[in-house]
Amino acid sequence: MTFPAPLTGVVPPVCTPLTPDREVDVPSLLALVDHLVAGGVHGLFVLGTSSEAAFLTDAQRRLVVETVTGHVGGQLPVLAGVIDMTTARVLDHVRAVTAAGADAVVVTAPFYTRTHPAEIARHYRLVAAGSPVPVLAYDLPTGVHTKLPADLVLDLAGEGVLAGLKDSSGDLAGFRTVASGARGRSDITGFSVLTGSEAFVDAALAVGADGAVPGLANVDPEGYVRLDRLFRAGDLEGARAEQERLCALFGMVGVGDPARMGASSSALGAFKAALHLRGVIACPATAEPQVPLSEDEVERVGIFLSRAGLL
Repeated sequence: MTFPAPLTGVVPPVCTPLTPDREVDVPSLLALVDHLVAGGVHGLFVLGTSSEAAFLTDAQRRLVVETVTGHVGGQLPVLAGVIDMTTARVLDHVRAVTAAGADAVVVTAPFYTRTHPAEIARHYRLVAAGSPVPVLAYDLPTGVHTKLPADLVLDLAGEGVLAGLKDSSGDLAGFRTVASGARGRSDITGFSVLTGSEAFVDAALAVGADGAVPGLANVDPEGYVRLDRLFRAGDLEGARAEQERLCALFGMVGVGDPARMGASSSALGAFKAALHLRGVIACPATAEPQVPLSEDEVERVGIFLSRAGLL
């Protein structure tokens, strides 16, 4: 489908259901996509952080994109992460995901070696030159250890290199700089400014976000769609109340014991446990070497769901 400019609304970063032996669970992935579409979402983002893209093989990545694009059949735009360390490797992923039907690609700064802003800009220019679909920047400093400078993002948008930003930096002030800059520059048109936050979507919309890409929307797509709708209708109090309900639900990401697992194991484990408890996916397994939740921790996820009215 034609990629909308700008992309607006709720675009969940789709989890990747796995079988107990850590293969892609295609039937569960299809069920998850149906769950999200029924929830009213406005697009789908596969192979992001919540998709466990960094843990998947290249063949698994391609299978995910083919499965999702084949299933939605152009009903919704499908964005695909092409996350890797260097330009050449990212371009390999661009070729694979666009051949599989992705409508846009989402690209972090290069990583592993330290990078200079000039190298980051060169990376994006080269990727855009080699991509047949729009390129969105993915600001993910916790993953790539580089914060994308707002002026760099805006200059690349003005050049037509970038079609949007998915901001998972947690820096609302920096996000505001990009959102206001994109509105204020005559050389920037149709640029999508998307927050990756679960907890301040209402605030991001208030400072000019076009939409949101929250991992928790896998679990409660209706809630984020409702929040987006309330805000756009001018019901700011209703939007605030819905955001606070979602913030309480987001507490599930902390169920994992930090003495035996990292934050990723806890958060992604909680999302998948919640989807399993809600009957959406068959198995809550996360990719190796992430540590699985215990039975007690899964029970605590269920409590969060119950309090949110989702069980």
